[in-house]
Amino acid sequence: MKEPSLSTVKKYYLALTKVKKKYVTSESLSLVVGIYPEVINETLSYFNPMVIMDYKFNLLDLLPDMKEFIAKKEEAKKPTPTVIVKKGDVNAYNSVSEFIYKKMTYNGIVDKNAYLSDKDLKLLKKIIAEEQKRRKGK
Repeated sequence: MKEPSLSTVKKYYLALTKVKKKYVTSESLSLVVGIYPEVINETLSYFNPMVIMDYKFNLLDLLPDMKEFIAKKEEAKKPTPTVIVKKGDVNAYNSVSEFIYKKMTYNGIVDKNAYLSDKDLKLLKKIIAEEQKRRKGK
């Protein structure tokens, strides 16, 4: 069974919560939403397959499942925080070699297993860009 889109489920959920009736079929929901009952039944069959077979199915019974589906999708949709590199961080290093010496060496020997975080990589990228500007200016 194909998983419905988040926007469609939200649309149906909002329409069902706004309806004042205690019993809502796909035909009555189609009048509110403006979509054919067959399309509504096909979409909501993800939550209960009986919706397709029974045209008198009360769609209000699906509200808890729809709410849970929306919560899961929105939780998974949250973006990861972006890494911000400030000018002061970039100015702490005079050159790329100084950055490598401070971050990637151990007792004067380059550590091949050194791990650079996302912030360190962005910082290195900015330091490289600054050094390239300086070299073009000469």
